[in-house]
Amino acid sequence: MTEVTIIGGGVAGLCVARTLLDCGVGVILVDRHKDIGPHACSWWAGGMLALFCEGESAEEPVVRLGREAADWWAAKTGAVHRCGSLVVSSMRDTADLARFARRTTGFRPVSGAEISDLEPDLGGRFTKGLFFESEAHLAPRRALARLRAGLLADGAAFVQEDADPDRYAQRGLTIDCRGYQARDRLGDLRGVKGEMLVLSCPDVSISRPIRLLHPRVPLYLVPRGDGVFMLGATMIEGQAGKYVTARALLELLSAAYALNPAFGEAEVLEIGVDSRPAFPDNLPRIRRNGNLIRANGLFRHGFLLAPALARMVADLIIDNKTPEVMDETAA
Repeated sequence: MTEVTIIGGGVAGLCVARTLLDCGVGVILVDRHKDIGPHACSWWAGGMLALFCEGESAEEPVVRLGREAADWWAAKTGAVHRCGSLVVSSMRDTADLARFARRTTGFRPVSGAEISDLEPDLGGRFTKGLFFESEAHLAPRRALARLRAGLLADGAAFVQEDADPDRYAQRGLTIDCRGYQARDRLGDLRGVKGEMLVLSCPDVSISRPIRLLHPRVPLYLVPRGDGVFMLGATMIEGQAGKYVTARALLELLSAAYALNPAFGEAEVLEIGVDSRPAFPDNLPRIRRNGNLIRANGLFRHGFLLAPALARMVADLIIDNKTPEVMDETAA
């Protein structure tokens, strides 16, 4: 195999391109946009490489395959922060914290004093928490930019075109990594709407992702540096759209205020919406029909699972190894 065309320049397409290029396969990456930007679902991602936390609601493969993510992103982009994740709840929601602990592994319980030591700006606000010390995070936009720059430097070709994967497959091996856009060919692919905010609050210093458990509005806060934070995220089934709902905006900001009242004075830098591509079981799928391979369905685990998905695509192409997530019945 000397050359492969990849359609879609988001997190899945870039990770597949990087992995194939590292295996000695030439790569042409085709996308309808010139560069990564707000049009891409991965632009609005939290960037949490939080495999154990995700295990609270995700299937077992998410935790297992997610183990590859932090080392992969560190090696390919140098953009990984290994500070762990902290999960907290208010006094009235300690039952949610206990439930979260029962459904996850890889943590140690922490007291209010330990929370204050980890994050002084949360001091005195929470009496119990869970610290997932081995988890990591990254800034998605920075990581994607570095990944793309590395591909260009190493000889990958980029083409701006609104491409038809089936047409490209008539010329040679083609991988469809278009995410939610691929619903035109994948009848069981759905979009799960996510809404998030980017805030500037220099008065708050937080060094690691924080998850605030709440029976109605669970929140995560991810530091981006220089007093900037990613605040998210809703999950609305069966919806896609370009705009954040008023309810989501109010609930997200209220939850941030509960973490630290200083967020009441934060500036809202960006408001974002995306449609996460997901199959019925919320696990990714690889499907092959001749020269066309479709790799999709990363759901809310884009940065966590894209390295494993890329590895399995490369194994299929180079070694003809059947991927764990191969869906031959729907090729």
